[in-house]
Amino acid sequence: MNKRHALIAAALATVCATQAGSAAAADQEKCYGVAKAGQNDCGTAAHSCSGQAKTDNAPDEWKFVAKGTCEKTGGKTTPPAAPAK
Repeated sequence: MNKRHALIAAALATVCATQAGSAAAADQEKCYGVAKAGQNDCGTAAHSCSGQAKTDNAPDEWKFVAKGTCEKTGGKTTPPAAPAK
């Protein structure tokens, strides 16, 4: 990814985070690894925003779920560790 793409991705991630923050009510939490393809709530390092997940249950994709239900559905409330460089 070149610097221009990184800057664009960072800007889009900021927009997603801002929108996600306003959408996230106190009774919801981010749940990683449970989003179905095309149903994620925001971007990742692989794409820029929501609805772009390519596979079901990718560990870095997340959705908002009701608080306390994430781990019951097989997800995690923390993002996966970044790959070693």
